[in-house]
Amino acid sequence: MTGVQFLFYAFAAMMVFCALMVITVRNPVRSALFLVLTFVSCSAIWLLMEAEFLAITLVLVYVGAVMVLFLFVVMMLDININRLKEGFVKYLPVGIGVAGLFGGMLTWLLYNVEAADLKTKMRTMYPPSAKPADYSNTEELGEVLYTVYVYPFEIAAVILLVAIVAAIALTFRRRTTTKYQNPDQQVSVKRDDRLRVVKMDSEEKK
Repeated sequence: MTGVQFLFYAFAAMMVFCALMVITVRNPVRSALFLVLTFVSCSAIWLLMEAEFLAITLVLVYVGAVMVLFLFVVMMLDININRLKEGFVKYLPVGIGVAGLFGGMLTWLLYNVEAADLKTKMRTMYPPSAKPADYSNTEELGEVLYTVYVYPFEIAAVILLVAIVAAIALTFRRRTTTKYQNPDQQVSVKRDDRLRVVKMDSEEKK
């Protein structure tokens, strides 16, 4: 086993372990931190595959921006852990069914006849083939992304936009126990709304 293969299996094992911890840890903040480790491990694997642009983008965008947003939303929502535990047994069969569906799809993809070329390429991926000095993986990625996969790219962008709008809508929920000020009402207030003159009979001094 070469050094590149050892690093690949080490980071792959770390990525699988952290991904399992993301869905098993009860604390949402710790779950988000394990997701950060998952992204870092995935970026290291992409570095081994000589995909430097994807690795740097994953660290800068997801670890540096998206995960900060996740932690901000988790802390703003004030999630009730005890309430989430109540529906665990109720939705457990649905979760097992979805996991089984995805597992079956992955198994079918790996053992499909059309995936034979993919498995052959995965076996010959390490060590990576030498590239010329003027090779740019960023240019290759952009050419494939905006030609072959342009429609899936646009669909993913729309899904992310919906997720951003949903996160903003959740953070701007109004609490019934919190008092809010209305500047329009404060500016348009009149004297009669705040001051009332009460006439009282004068008392005689003894």
